[in-house]
Amino acid sequence: MYGTHAFKQMLPHRYPMLLVDRITELVPGERARGLKAVTVNEPWYAHVPDDAGPEDYHYPSPILLESWCHVAGYLVGRDSPNPDVLTGQAMLLGGVADIEFLRPVLPGDVVEHRVTLSRVVGETFVFEGDSTVGDEPAMTVGRLVMTMRPASELPQAAPSGRPD
Repeated sequence: MYGTHAFKQMLPHRYPMLLVDRITELVPGERARGLKAVTVNEPWYAHVPDDAGPEDYHYPSPILLESWCHVAGYLVGRDSPNPDVLTGQAMLLGGVADIEFLRPVLPGDVVEHRVTLSRVVGETFVFEGDSTVGDEPAMTVGRLVMTMRPASELPQAAPSGRPD
């Protein structure tokens, strides 16, 4: 099993966007499984009023997908960790297709992400998989494309306060 310390050694994500708690299975070049425990203490719940209904606590779908992507990133980045996106190889999301959100994820749920690496072409990786809460499917991902590019080739951000 791999936890927070291992992620911080490999991925550039930090609070509040480090969205996976543990890798429970890793078969390099093939597949990975990871867990995300959802709590009400996460920043997306900070402004939910006391009288909010259950639907106001649905975990944001883009964040659920991002959490799944962290497991994919761990799968391909484990052999060449890069916690600093300003140097080395940077992971870039190329596109996502055929995503279905099948049930709401709520605080108290433990989500299991299952990621399969289905194809590799050079520095481009294609994944598929799903996420479950217990035995219930929460999300399916038909295809996610990620590529690695040298950080030195990426455009630099404009200095703060000045337009490009």
